[in-house]
Amino acid sequence: MSIEKLQERAFDFAEGELLLINKPYKWTSFDVVGKIRNSLKPQKLKVGHAGTLDPLATGLLILCTGKMTKQIDTFQAEDKEYTGTMIIGATTPSFDMETVVDAEFPYDHITDEDIYAAVKPFTGDIQQYPPAHSAVKVNGERLYVKARRGEEQELRLRFVTVNIFEITRIALPEIDFRIACSKGTYIRSLISDFGKHLNSGAYLSKLTRTRSGDFLLENAFEVTDLVDYLRKKREEAAAVRIAESNNA
Repeated sequence: MSIEKLQERAFDFAEGELLLINKPYKWTSFDVVGKIRNSLKPQKLKVGHAGTLDPLATGLLILCTGKMTKQIDTFQAEDKEYTGTMIIGATTPSFDMETVVDAEFPYDHITDEDIYAAVKPFTGDIQQYPPAHSAVKVNGERLYVKARRGEEQELRLRFVTVNIFEITRIALPEIDFRIACSKGTYIRSLISDFGKHLNSGAYLSKLTRTRSGDFLLENAFEVTDLVDYLRKKREEAAAVRIAESNNA
């Protein structure tokens, strides 16, 4: 969303705001929350996000402030939509580019028809395991923390729903896709299973969340634009207070 749209908004962060943010590459969701929370100082407000995005993913992140944080669970439960790219013929321990390739597989046998047909078993109500490198908690500790220590973990099957799994480009070893799915779906796991189904391997190389419920990425603010705007408003308010104090 443009700076002009920002200037048209009348924010009331204490009463509660819902902010659509375009999460930058390699930022954690908590990085974004922290950046916005710091920008609202000296106000001490609750700020939270509705649905984690992996650090290597970009796109729509919903933030809530003040009283609006009470509705986070509602927003988090909404269906999500993503676009992205997978690499066929290799795997990584994290199922994405956070870790290096640990195995390579042939993919010369895979045809375009095979790829289009392979989406069917992964559409509808499916089961999947979360990645070992994920934010899922087991006994109070994130799986990725245990994975980085080299600890083996027993992963539990999840039931999720994939409403749309569309192949949008094939240029092997790259395959582009669009996925609309339920809350809690791990796209990395879906891509890993997709590679196995093709008698090869696959990992996620790019992912962008484009929609969450009725909220769209195209209406999101850039973090730097929003932070600069909030800082400017804070400085303007401070200048007004100083001027009023001097005139008292």
